[in-house]
Amino acid sequence: MKRIGVIMHGITGRMGYNQHLVRSVLAIRDQGGVQLSTGERVSLDPILVGRNGAKIEEIARRHGVERWTTDVDAALRNPDDTLFFDAGTTQMRAGLIAKAIEAGKDVYCEKPIADTMEEALAVAELAERSGVRHGVVQDKLFLPGLRKLAMLRDAGFFGQILSVRGEFGYWVFEGDLQPAQRPSWNYRAKDGGGIILDMLCHWRYVLDNLFGEVRAVSCLGATHIPSRTDERGQRYQADADDAAYATFELEGGVIAQINSSWTVRVRRDDLVTFQVDGTHGSAVAGLTKCWTQHRVNTPKPVWNPDQPQTIDFYRTWDEVPDTVSYDNGFKAQWEMFVRHLAEGAPWSYGLMEGVKGVQLAELGLRSWRERRWLDVPSLARRQMAA
Repeated sequence: MKRIGVIMHGITGRMGYNQHLVRSVLAIRDQGGVQLSTGERVSLDPILVGRNGAKIEEIARRHGVERWTTDVDAALRNPDDTLFFDAGTTQMRAGLIAKAIEAGKDVYCEKPIADTMEEALAVAELAERSGVRHGVVQDKLFLPGLRKLAMLRDAGFFGQILSVRGEFGYWVFEGDLQPAQRPSWNYRAKDGGGIILDMLCHWRYVLDNLFGEVRAVSCLGATHIPSRTDERGQRYQADADDAAYATFELEGGVIAQINSSWTVRVRRDDLVTFQVDGTHGSAVAGLTKCWTQHRVNTPKPVWNPDQPQTIDFYRTWDEVPDTVSYDNGFKAQWEMFVRHLAEGAPWSYGLMEGVKGVQLAELGLRSWRERRWLDVPSLARRQMAA
């Protein structure tokens, strides 16, 4: 069995611990590795890295991970560990990734890959020049609901796609009545917080890969709740945006509108939903489920505010069945990247895809400041010019 030694940084946070360590790398370990096209298997051997030694040691003990350290530089010097993974804070990410690349490591990381587009582009170009393999997490593409949307698109179900409407978010408690379910740094600008930087990176790869490349953006941000209570029970000024209302023009004339909010109470099918409307049919997808309505079974409502609505609109949609088994989306992408490293399997999610996400977030923030539409320049043209 082949072995890949993985330096895992940032696994004490919610996302790094749950999705990447437990549900991906350790799940791959427990299933006996990743199977290649030849039938051979590849095992992942993690070393956990973090600043809080006691916490790292406790996580390692709990999950039977033999190796851990607080010395990231020492971990990078070990030639037996060839892959560096980061799910730490955005502010540290570009520097850590650059250091790993300079140490000759392949890299895989969460997004945003940097605070600014220039910094993101610099680390992506460094990876290309260095010849290392690299990737960025694009987890929502691997969700069952969005995979069903992709299947419908590929089958021609929609006809010509006209528009996409996305609703993301939930109420994040302020920390006084109930503890907040997101860390306080998310709401402080100086710590790299803000929903625009966080979520527009997601919406870039979702829109680009499913419906058409993003050509222009108009975004309005808001800080709806200006004061919150942190993990120590202290009030603090929440000056980062906690909601974003964005419209995107996509290649081919598709219009997408996505609301992202940590200050919204959910009355929809899931914490995120996408409605896709086309000339022949429409679909609504959440994290796992997807419903469709074709032109031949679309109801014909008539506007009449003087009578109660007689159509139960939810009952006029049909659910797309689960015809395949869907694995955890993060784990599915980990396995794809491992196959890329081990046998050169196709891989489309290099660091430049992460640059595109940061680019769109920057443009969204600028659109908010300047209160206007902005075109999204092609990074491919910029690379060719360079």
